[in-house]
Amino acid sequence: MRELVFATNNQHKTEEVRRLLEGQYTVLNLSDIGCTTDIPETGHTFAENAELKTAYVVEHYQLDCFADDSGLEVEALDQEPGIYSARYAGQRGDAENLQLVLQKMEGQSNRKARFRTVISLVQNQTKYLFEGMIEGTLREEASGAQGFGYDPIFQPNGYNITFAEMSMAEKNEISHRAQAMKKLIAFLKAQA
Repeated sequence: MRELVFATNNQHKTEEVRRLLEGQYTVLNLSDIGCTTDIPETGHTFAENAELKTAYVVEHYQLDCFADDSGLEVEALDQEPGIYSARYAGQRGDAENLQLVLQKMEGQSNRKARFRTVISLVQNQTKYLFEGMIEGTLREEASGAQGFGYDPIFQPNGYNITFAEMSMAEKNEISHRAQAMKKLIAFLKAQA
């Protein structure tokens, strides 16, 4: 089975992606290849941040890899937290980030939001981008114990439960990351 590096240290994201690529690729993350560097995400878009991560792995480890950058975009907050989703409250911390969004959304009637993922793939020294997005609304309080990040307040359109109330399998069918991954997987299969 071919190996691909997923340029992340996030175990939740690694497990999601391993399940999505199970049987097709062995997915390694940064710790698996001995990379302890916190790769700077200094881009101004999800695509730029994803490309910075893949470029780092290719340059320092000479391995084919992919990286994603994902985030929550809230219409009433001018698409914040966006690329700052992981450290919206000033540092990494899911509970603090979620509380800050809820605080900023107090009294807001427009609760439209979306999750967006952009995946950068570098394979055989060629770059590719894949995007996934899911629209929804924000709940006024957290609900559910599954998932991570903003999952407890994000209710996808067409559902009456949050991402955090779904099983991992249910979320992996519809999530922004799953959509982008499906595009990536289709591309990888076509290359085989």
